[in-house]
Amino acid sequence: MTRRDHNERPPGRAGGRRAGREGEDGPLPGVGRPDLETLRERHSRARVARQPTEDEELLNHPNPEVPSPFAPEQAQFTHTDPWRVLRIQGEFVMGFNALAEVGAAVAVFGSARVAEGHPWYESARELGRRLAETGFAVITGGGPGIMEAANRGAAEGDGLSIGCNIELPFEQAGNPYSNLSINFRYFFVRKTMFVKYTEGFVIFPGGFGTLDELFEALTLVQTRKISRFPIVLYGSEYWRGMVDWIEKTMLVEGLISPEDLNLLVITDSIDEICQTLVDCYNNHCWDTWKRSEGAKLDADPPGAPGTAPDPRKSDAE
Repeated sequence: MTRRDHNERPPGRAGGRRAGREGEDGPLPGVGRPDLETLRERHSRARVARQPTEDEELLNHPNPEVPSPFAPEQAQFTHTDPWRVLRIQGEFVMGFNALAEVGAAVAVFGSARVAEGHPWYESARELGRRLAETGFAVITGGGPGIMEAANRGAAEGDGLSIGCNIELPFEQAGNPYSNLSINFRYFFVRKTMFVKYTEGFVIFPGGFGTLDELFEALTLVQTRKISRFPIVLYGSEYWRGMVDWIEKTMLVEGLISPEDLNLLVITDSIDEICQTLVDCYNNHCWDTWKRSEGAKLDADPPGAPGTAPDPRKSDAE
């Protein structure tokens, strides 16, 4: 067999590449140059398949089927878990930003149901004023009752009166005595602010919410999630039953240790509260310990060898 001449074209390819794609009667089906309608169809399909840019996704706004100034159904995406995570993040940023310049502060807790004129209300008001005069800011839950009284006293003492209000279906309306008021949707975000920006807790008589703040603070200090700070219960008659149960049931059953009660001070004296907070702020927490329930039970003082971390007490000091 002879080698084909290099200038000879193979059968069926006469006329070059175009000739190879076209027959005698014009373009082969599906291979030749598209007509105008085909180009329009391809362009239309490309527009449908094109992914929107991030800017378009952000700036586009879906419209109601008929003109309407309100379209609540279009806000459903704000009730999804991913959106809630962003809202929680934003609430933390808002709280940290609002309280960033707060110096020494004390959180005061108590019932929202105590009215002006009640002895507890007047004591909380006096405490707020005394704390402001001492140099402490006063932080409360921002609502009525004991919270209002403490904020009111701080404002009357020309101090920084902070209200961290919470969205509730009933009972909680912001009091007018906060000169720095912050509104929160989430309890756990608000509770973070109380712990992060205060030098001590003062707990007046209250209900479940007050007990929640009390035991959360005790747990955080006991487990060393936060540094030790004074936790003072005001109103010995009100708190005595609870403390007796802690000492005669929890302690007797071995569910807490005697030194855990070093964290609690119970008093009926506004003077003692102020002195306790000032002493501990000035690094004299030894004096604070001597006023605690643990000291009354001859528990080891803070820092003593007996209170060193014990592997049997994974939830305590």
